[in-house]
Amino acid sequence: MKYYSLSYILPDNIHCLILLIFEISMAKELFTIGYEGKSLDGFVTELKKFAISCLIDVREIPFSRKRGFSKSALAERLNKENIQYVHLRELGSPKPVRESLKANRDYLTFFRKMDKYLDTKKETIENAYSYVTYNTCCLMCFERLAAECHRKIVAQKIKARDGNGLQIKNV
Repeated sequence: MKYYSLSYILPDNIHCLILLIFEISMAKELFTIGYEGKSLDGFVTELKKFAISCLIDVREIPFSRKRGFSKSALAERLNKENIQYVHLRELGSPKPVRESLKANRDYLTFFRKMDKYLDTKKETIENAYSYVTYNTCCLMCFERLAAECHRKIVAQKIKARDGNGLQIKNV
């Protein structure tokens, strides 16, 4: 039996469509980053180092006392760097959950509450997943360490939605 390359037996447009579907279905990477302790220039350099094309801000309130990291200023800077900025407020940790963590420093309870909360935000997780499907995305919040930030739970929810080996990388 003789085997032929797809390019010989399929018209170009169908061949391209098959390659596109294959590329989309391949495992991708989802990055996460915290801006704590970073300058805006250092932060942008880090995003570029990993070829991030879309930053998903998962802060409930996208305001920062740190210059350049509030929503408008950050979106403007990222736009100049050809990085899309998306704010998904519903993926931020709700104020009562944040206040509880601040009062008792119980991360296990915090992450349990975030997991339960995010279970009610399936549509927003789906929205985030659509960005991840077509872009090299990075979830952003404040905390330097993902182990101390709700973005790790958000990333896990997106990974579960993917079901195709999405790799989470904290930078």
